[in-house]
Amino acid sequence: MTIAITGLNANDNPGPGIAVIRAIRDELGHDVRIIGLSYESLEPGIYMSGMVDKTYQIPYPTAGIAALKSRLQYIHEQEMLDLVIPNFDAELYNFIKITPWLDSIGIRTYLPTEEQLAARDKMNLSDFGAEHGFNVPADHKLHTAGDITKAGHELGYPLVVKGKYYEAFVNHTPDLAIKSFHHLSAKWGLPVIAQQFIKGTEINIAGLADGKGNAISVIPMRKLYLTDKGKAWAGITIEDEELIKLAVKFASVTKWKGGFEMEIMRDEGGRLFIMEINPRFPAWVYLTAGVGQNQPAALVKMAMGADVEPFTEYTAGKMFIRYSWDHLVDIADFQQYSAFGELSIAKVHL
Repeated sequence: MTIAITGLNANDNPGPGIAVIRAIRDELGHDVRIIGLSYESLEPGIYMSGMVDKTYQIPYPTAGIAALKSRLQYIHEQEMLDLVIPNFDAELYNFIKITPWLDSIGIRTYLPTEEQLAARDKMNLSDFGAEHGFNVPADHKLHTAGDITKAGHELGYPLVVKGKYYEAFVNHTPDLAIKSFHHLSAKWGLPVIAQQFIKGTEINIAGLADGKGNAISVIPMRKLYLTDKGKAWAGITIEDEELIKLAVKFASVTKWKGGFEMEIMRDEGGRLFIMEINPRFPAWVYLTAGVGQNQPAALVKMAMGADVEPFTEYTAGKMFIRYSWDHLVDIADFQQYSAFGELSIAKVHL
């Protein structure tokens, strides 16, 4: 089986790709051929022997659907892909749009619909919560820096300011909120979102749903250590029926298809607020494999037509702790990938 996977940027703000690959290899073995799809030549996963068999550069999502189709057609002619698993929010729209074409040339996917993707978008999350009975913080769409005055007056401070796709900052003053607005609008575009600050305990849920209203797997994790970018650098699985019911309800009301992550805040009164719903596996998804519910491997099986029964048990109290190390590579490999946009790693780099 040949599977193409994006999200190889295993840095301090990691993509899910390497975790997805590790989980798939753990269950399906090294007979699976993994084709990496990267956007930049310094994504670490390109050069990690034992993870990716070969990597191809693909165009940024802003290049549009035609450019993506052309590149994937070339890659498919070289590799005969069976399945593609995209792992970035910003690329999902393009991959969803070309799903019928991918299917016509023999490449399977396991993705939500455009409607499902839009419903849980940050721009629509407040309406989504109201429609389905979820607690969601109040928010405002910011189109200009001047909109922060109204948002701050209605939502109060601290004020959370979020990018359209990624990043969020907690701001204690209007000046800091304006600074965050300019940074996020320049990086991710407009609108920027101002969201009510909820004080409490941060919890994330990794999930997998079958597109028919069923949650196949739900794993809650409490963050233990955060980076300066707010990313979990350590976390622990927890046993909490209320969290599981929340994710099961999300899968049921949306009929979500594929992996997802729910970012939850439990306030001081015990209420669960949905802060975000990410439409793909989280970067910590390898933890699901370690606690008995290997979500990426289950997705592969489902995408290839197998029936997968919902998981019912997992190990609570299992921790993950990220670490960084220096991975040494030959300059020739970097030059080849930068020049030609493809690279096979046939040896282990020490």
